Amino acid sequence: MGIRLMGIAHAKQKLQRTLSARIRMVSATSIDVPKGHFAVYVGEFKKRFVIPISYLNYPLFQDLLNLAEEEFGYDHPTGGLTIPCSEEYFISLTSALNC
Repeated sequence: MGIRLMGIAHAKQKLQRTLSARIRMVSATSIDVPKGHFAVYVGEFKKRFVIPISYLNYPLFQDLLNLAEEEFGYDHPTGGLTIPCSEEYFISLTSALNC
């Protein structure tokens, strides 16, 4: 159980580092993100998805955050968190996490 909690904390820290520089840059698109959710950009055309923060608890989503860190570091080209996978994969993953 301690290892799982450390994984969640690690994922949360990555997300905080990624978004900390962007928090000051409030745009019109960030206003429509409900409390308890965050926006990510996915796929070739960087489609925007608003997803629950609870996804940070899942190892599969943490793997996507690791891929994002490896590919983009903490400087994401869209100004938000960019996930380097196809839209189809992301939709299937989030559908599985919802069940």
